[in-house]
Amino acid sequence: MPHRKRKVRKQRGSRTYGWGQVGQHRAGGRKGGKGKAGGRKHKWTYTVKYAPNYFGKHGFHRPISRKEKTINVGELEELVEKTTTEKKDKIINLEQLGYDKLLGAGKVSRSLNIEVKSCSKSAAKKIQESGGKIIIKREA
Repeated sequence: MPHRKRKVRKQRGSRTYGWGQVGQHRAGGRKGGKGKAGGRKHKWTYTVKYAPNYFGKHGFHRPISRKEKTINVGELEELVEKTTTEKKDKIINLEQLGYDKLLGAGKVSRSLNIEVKSCSKSAAKKIQESGGKIIIKREA
């Protein structure tokens, strides 16, 4: 039969509210006071107060990022054999072949005349030592 006064009212002032001495049914109230968990969920107010910039994107990122397509000096001779005819002083335009930058890894055995947007110092040195020329094409 239901009655008006619940057990809690009757047990006011007692330590364990009638659940024994070990403390069953303790800490059943608000769950905000203990532990580190919940920083992103139920303890969100801590994050807002003490670490407001922890989440989200900050700053500006370029919407289009284009990576340079590079080729090494060691790969040039193989490329020249595939693409050009047997003209001695022909200029190889790497930009037309789809390359943006010339890098210096590898060896060069013959003289080559190369036109490119940009190149490393070591690549320029190797080409000039082999008797070739580098023409750096600047964009207007």
